[in-house]
Amino acid sequence: MSASKKLGSVARDWRERDVKVVLSALVIAVATVAIIALFANQLQRTLVTSASSFLAADRQLEAEHGKPIPQAWRDEAESRGLRTARMVEFSTMLSHGEQFQLVSIKAVSDAYPLRGQVEFQSALEGEREILEHGPRQGEVWLNPRLMRLLELDVGDTVEVGTLTLRISGVLVREPDGGFNLAGLAPRVMMHADDVAATDVIQEGSRVEYISLFAGEEEALENFYRWLKPRLEPSHEWESIRDGEALSESLQRAERFLLLGGSIAVLLAAVAVAVASRQYAVGQRDTVALLKTLGLSSTRIGRMYLWRLSIWGLVGMAGGLLVALPVFAFLNSLVAEVLEREVPFSVEVGALAPALATAIISLFAFAYPPIRRLRHVPAMRVLRSQPGEADSRAWTDIVIAVVAIFGLVWLYAREVVLVVALIGGLAALLATLALIGWLMVIALRRVSGGGNAWRLALVGLYRHRRASLSQIAVFAMTLMLASTLILVRSSLLADWQAQLPEQTPNHFLINIAPKTVDEVEGFWEQRGQSLDALYPMVRGRLTEINGKPVRQVVSKDDSVNALNRELNLTWMEALPQDNRIVEGKWFEEDQTEGVSVEAELAAELGLEVGDRLGFTIGSETITEPVTSIRTVQWESMKPNFYMAFPPGGALEGLPATWITSFYLPEDRKSALNDFTRQFPTVSVLEVDHIIERIQEIVRQVTQAIEAILALILAASLVVMAAVVSATLKDRQREGALLRTLGGRRSLLVRSTMLEFGVAGVLAGLLGVAAAEAAVWALQYRMFGGEFRWHWEVVLPIPLISGVILALLGRWQLRPVLSVSPMLLLRRLE
Repeated sequence: MSASKKLGSVARDWRERDVKVVLSALVIAVATVAIIALFANQLQRTLVTSASSFLAADRQLEAEHGKPIPQAWRDEAESRGLRTARMVEFSTMLSHGEQFQLVSIKAVSDAYPLRGQVEFQSALEGEREILEHGPRQGEVWLNPRLMRLLELDVGDTVEVGTLTLRISGVLVREPDGGFNLAGLAPRVMMHADDVAATDVIQEGSRVEYISLFAGEEEALENFYRWLKPRLEPSHEWESIRDGEALSESLQRAERFLLLGGSIAVLLAAVAVAVASRQYAVGQRDTVALLKTLGLSSTRIGRMYLWRLSIWGLVGMAGGLLVALPVFAFLNSLVAEVLEREVPFSVEVGALAPALATAIISLFAFAYPPIRRLRHVPAMRVLRSQPGEADSRAWTDIVIAVVAIFGLVWLYAREVVLVVALIGGLAALLATLALIGWLMVIALRRVSGGGNAWRLALVGLYRHRRASLSQIAVFAMTLMLASTLILVRSSLLADWQAQLPEQTPNHFLINIAPKTVDEVEGFWEQRGQSLDALYPMVRGRLTEINGKPVRQVVSKDDSVNALNRELNLTWMEALPQDNRIVEGKWFEEDQTEGVSVEAELAAELGLEVGDRLGFTIGSETITEPVTSIRTVQWESMKPNFYMAFPPGGALEGLPATWITSFYLPEDRKSALNDFTRQFPTVSVLEVDHIIERIQEIVRQVTQAIEAILALILAASLVVMAAVVSATLKDRQREGALLRTLGGRRSLLVRSTMLEFGVAGVLAGLLGVAAAEAAVWALQYRMFGGEFRWHWEVVLPIPLISGVILALLGRWQLRPVLSVSPMLLLRRLE
């Protein structure tokens, strides 16, 4: 057959209803997956870029050994297209006349910051300005609280070591305020080129040199591969994902986007499967006719492969034409919500799942039944339904399962996600098989009559195969949509629970044991309660089961906890936001043992019963692991990797105390009084961390709403496609009932009841399977605690029943508006 004839036959096919349904499903599938993939990819980049301002760069290289980072390393980075800047951080005394104050200095180069902006005031009570640079040489910026504490004003001078600097402005907020307790103290900012003139940094001084890098992700990774062999143990390469508080929020956000995209892939596969399967069934007469005319099975197979290929290309092109304008619209909405420009860019790699979904779904679901038909004798095809009593139909099922698994894995590459969704679908189908068997037994005894309920139940039995197929697809669709709705509810609820309105925004550290009661009394007098106070002992993990930790743990340089001292504590009660996952919490009067944070335990390969050795100053202690617990780092409360029981190994060792509390903006003047009364206690402000996490939550919430709307729209399309698959049979029955004198109202009520019952049943099964999937996802993937979602679950079956009843009513339009005789002739 020539190419022109092939194209002509394809063009004629496009006038057929089944082909239009297949093409529509392909376009919708490609568009849905492409939109979500592009949107998720763009939002993911926006989230990471936004969060990267927390480092003032995309990456930081820190040197804690007191030696500057070689300039040659920054030169190499710049030669690879990266932008660089440098910082020096150290503590020293700042003086003004007879007043002295211990401060933390951040000295920055001209290029600082590479990401984010500095909030600045030209006067203590002036308007806030946004700058993209630090102070010039000879100038210094001070924190507002420090200005008030020392009674300074812009234009005054202060001394840092032997250098006199002029106060040229007020440092309100810097982008890289830090997300670890060690880096949260308010800073004085000066220029990096002035550091040498201060004579503050001497041999053995505690100073940290930091290089900042920003650029394309690929260039950053290539530079790190070049840099890694040159790094020493005291060097630390950091990204935004290395900070506990923000990384947890970023991981949850990215996982949700993966979940939304994976559900879109599954829904698209279902839509294509339903439409293409119906097309394949409708082709049985055509195949039989072609075989009687002498066409070989091989030529028939080639002909359908050609058609499916053309349809696949048309579906992909149409889907992309729909997806790109919608994605541009969503991108503009994100920019409007974030109140900043979000560059419009199409990541070609993000389109791969959409194109793969169309191709795999088309050939996995449409071609197998056609392939089986070409091996069946012509007379048998004409006399029987395709696939009946054919053991080779199991091959189609295997191909479909493998295709669905492969599509989700291709998109998500998350084992838990794939297993949860596929496991939920498998359990759903098994339940449907049982319900189908029970439905046949129960409905067999229902007789017809003039009652709408009887007609509806008889209709369910008479169309039991179609009804079960519809219920199965409806239930799968509702399961996928419900999973997204339930995870969305749980995810936002967890975040809101961790960051309530009065989330602690200040830490007090270095509280001496003898002043703990005085510190509590100071804030109680002002009506301000403190959260729990915890002792804090600095120590290093040095041994695991009697062996040096660096011998036990492979690739230990990737475990940051091994490269620095840890904050150790003892506590009597388990904090409310911690959860024991292995072992058990300390019993009363227990003095031995240590509880380890779950992620660190996984990195170190620790189990309950292992013995850990710690070096604390000149002391060495060894304790068994008695429990492993999760920690909510983003809760903005004191959290610890290691916790010991009261009266245990840490008792008697030098310790300071730490606590956190919420202080409203209008009461922050009390901090100056507190600092004067307790000059050795450090007050750490974490408002900027809370604001950044809340910004991430807002961005993800917008993404959730947009993705959810797309998923629900796709779900409705799938339901409509399934209902339309039995359109001819139901219209024929409706026309016969009208011919036999059936009233219009009876026909409408019975059809709506039939579809409504199927919808309610599908809704119940769908939400039950969704709860099972969410249990696995919430517990394993999102690290939260599972809870039932009755307020969300209960309305879904009712909504499902109403929607399907309306779709059933939609099927009756030709029956009610056209003469029964004309309709019967049209359907023949």
